Amino acid sequence: MSVNIFKDQVEEDRGENARMSAFLGAIAVGDLVKSTLGPKGMDKLLQSASNPDHAIVTNDGATILKSIPFDNPAAKVLVNISKVQDDEVGDGTTSVTVLSAELLRESEKLIDQNIHPQTIIEGFRIARRHAIDALDQNASNHGDDPVKFKSDLLNIAKTTLSSKILSQDKEKFANLAVDAILRLKGSTNLNNIQIIKKVGGKLSDSYLDQGFILEKKFGIGQPKKVENARILIANTSMDTDKVKIFGAKFKVDSTSKLAELEKAEKLKMKNKVDKIRKFDINVFINRQLIYDYPEQLFTDAKINSIEHADFDGVERLALVTGGEVVSTFDNPENVKIGHCDSIEEILIGEETFLKFSGVAAGEACTVVLRGATEHVLDEADRSLHDALSVLSQTTRDTKTVLGGGCAEMIMAKAVDQAVANETGKKALAIEAYSRALRQLPTILADNAGYDSSDLVTKLRSVIYNGMSTSGLNLNNGTVDDMRYLGVVESYKLKKAVVNSATEAAEVLLRVDNIIRAKPRTADRNH
Repeated sequence: MSVNIFKDQVEEDRGENARMSAFLGAIAVGDLVKSTLGPKGMDKLLQSASNPDHAIVTNDGATILKSIPFDNPAAKVLVNISKVQDDEVGDGTTSVTVLSAELLRESEKLIDQNIHPQTIIEGFRIARRHAIDALDQNASNHGDDPVKFKSDLLNIAKTTLSSKILSQDKEKFANLAVDAILRLKGSTNLNNIQIIKKVGGKLSDSYLDQGFILEKKFGIGQPKKVENARILIANTSMDTDKVKIFGAKFKVDSTSKLAELEKAEKLKMKNKVDKIRKFDINVFINRQLIYDYPEQLFTDAKINSIEHADFDGVERLALVTGGEVVSTFDNPENVKIGHCDSIEEILIGEETFLKFSGVAAGEACTVVLRGATEHVLDEADRSLHDALSVLSQTTRDTKTVLGGGCAEMIMAKAVDQAVANETGKKALAIEAYSRALRQLPTILADNAGYDSSDLVTKLRSVIYNGMSTSGLNLNNGTVDDMRYLGVVESYKLKKAVVNSATEAAEVLLRVDNIIRAKPRTADRNH
């Protein structure tokens, strides 16, 4: 008989039950996202219960998992690893969730054979070491050869995009992403790449524009183009009709007093504009509104003004033009002023934008995405973001591996060879690890509608016989040379997937009690 030592409102799962609950939750999450894996993966439509108008169509693992509230604690562990994968590398979010779920599926079978979880963990660690070593040896590095490296980057971009909404125009978007990333010259700061989404047109109308585009226009009566711009970026109030003296109220007994008050205000504003003129600038950009009177003063002073450039715009502009955001104007000599060759108004679709060309940060550029609906645009944005993230990480760590299940099968081969050196029950866990790795190519084939057991055994025999560049060609269901097809992935991405998935599986394997308690309330705090 078990003694209940808990107060009410606390439930406990022990041993087997706890583990079952942990495994099943994780495996269910894996099954949920696995159909989105690979070039033939399908999308999920997520609809909000509270707001039926809000729906997301996506096949990005992290986005799917982030949007669903899970009750199961194990499911949350997988959601977290997919988030970390998204933050660290940007892509591979589905792979990491699926691999983790497959490792747990294998662990469940081992535990049924009375193998202790700690033994499984030891086996998994050995297996992971061998897998990463094999990945390392089979990675190629063209970081020193700009031409080859660029073709690597293009191939990575195409591989990443082939499983996303942009796959129809993947040539175009791969080139666009690589151009944008090469412009960053090795930096991984994606803030220099701005993405503007405009509904209308089709995806293939999207383009990359050098420079920076802001969704604003110049003030009234100001020239539409400024050459050699010297820019002051500010966050200050430029409104004349509010007296800012801590909530003071004025009572005036005649209109002439009111006129005096207005005059004083106007003078105050004029002084402020005069201060700003001392900076020797020809463009003034403010985060807040600029009222008619100061705008007119700027126009007279041949300074173009842009008002209400919201915070994101102001911050980005400061970054891109090399200026600083200023809020007081007393010491012009201490302020960094932004520069660019020209600013002009352009049309995108029906709307007017300002384009900053020849900016100080040469790496800045803007991608203008067009598409038929908001959903298409959002998903295109997510896909492009994944591609840009992976590419920017690859410019740091220039090693690449082959996709299409090739890297996974090479790792599985290495893990299988390691089994021979181990005795005892650990060997079973190492074998299981290899089976889990082989599940990834299997799922790729399943999603594409091919006979996965046939294809994967072919791939396995080819790779185990030493043809280490073979992988699955999912367009026509054959085993093919991945190097020739240009199916290339980032080494860092694959390594992150294997490491994170193994660690997540390990965390859940260690669980033997799940205790659910309501939070403490006032009457339960003793």
